[in-house]
Amino acid sequence: MSCEQRNLVKKQSKFTMGHQNDTFSSDFILLGVFSSSPTSLVFFSFIFVIFIMSVTENTLMILLIRSDSRLHTPMYFLLSHLSFMDILHVSNIVPKMVTNFLSGSRTISLAGCGFQVFLSLTLLGGECLLLAAMSYDRYVAICHPLRYPILMKEYASTLMAGGAWLIGVFNSTVHTAYALQFPFCGSRAIDHFFCEVPAMLKLSCADTTNYERGVYVSAVLFLVIPAFLISASYGQIILTVLQMKSSEARKKSFSTCSFHMIVVVMYYGPFIFTYMRPKSYHTPGQDKFLAIFYTILTPTLNPLIYSFRNKDVLAVMKNMLKSKFLHKKMNRKISECVFYFYLKYLKGTRNRFSRKKSKLLSCHMWIEVNISETLLIINNNLCVVNIYH
Repeated sequence: MSCEQRNLVKKQSKFTMGHQNDTFSSDFILLGVFSSSPTSLVFFSFIFVIFIMSVTENTLMILLIRSDSRLHTPMYFLLSHLSFMDILHVSNIVPKMVTNFLSGSRTISLAGCGFQVFLSLTLLGGECLLLAAMSYDRYVAICHPLRYPILMKEYASTLMAGGAWLIGVFNSTVHTAYALQFPFCGSRAIDHFFCEVPAMLKLSCADTTNYERGVYVSAVLFLVIPAFLISASYGQIILTVLQMKSSEARKKSFSTCSFHMIVVVMYYGPFIFTYMRPKSYHTPGQDKFLAIFYTILTPTLNPLIYSFRNKDVLAVMKNMLKSKFLHKKMNRKISECVFYFYLKYLKGTRNRFSRKKSKLLSCHMWIEVNISETLLIINNNLCVVNIYH
């Protein structure tokens, strides 16, 4: 613990003196991962860049899926929910880290801490179930392609996504309510960069053994079982891929599966290690290091691994950029042609032009807008024809 963190702890201890038995009267202090050293400034910049990348990638992914009908499939429907969860997850943690670092104030209210715990547990639990659903989708698509339209109908993917959200909210509500009702008799300095249940339990002066058993049961349901199902799904996928005659198809499938498993290990591994250990085995430095993987790094990697390496997504991005570029270029050319027509038609009649200047300019704007809309409709129709052919 740095000198600055020790001073914060001492200040908080003085502040909470006389209020030790009142759980709801004092704020918490997040000691975080940053200090005033140059190394911390570099690490802060790295975290901030990762946050911007994560929000941008996941937002772009959602917009692409919503805008193109070719991506309206169960797999991309689940991916859109995964991207939305990742946006909420990093937005729940990183902005508070940035605010604390820039302002120098590291306090967080009990309500704010409770909200962080609730939202993080909802998203972490929901994402665990959603990743298992996505692995099942890939298993059916590769191992049972003829039955895929039956097994993965629209209502099935909707049920999977909705179930992940609802079960995550229920689990989070129970754990948040229990975690916040414990008395915090000593220091309220949480040696973490966000309010996480294991770090908060270390501050409690009550016996949390029974609650830790409940956390262990939830970890089995949300971490161990989904991780086992994901491993089994990808195991069957690999066995199916080995039976393929095309070496190129095998190589591509192995590459995809390996990247997916890397993300799964980076997410589930630190998560299991954090939530399935007794309170006495937790160390602040280790917990903060592991939490970075499943709260900041994984949300940034998910779009790159699951989406932007996919040829369908790349094709949609390419077509979207191409259509926008051509549309702007065509509008510019039409505007130049119409303006040239006006100049040529009105050559030698400057007086008439000056008298009717405003009327002609309004006519020019009306023609340009209507021609642009007409060309856009024609372009969309051509795209639809191209898709069906």
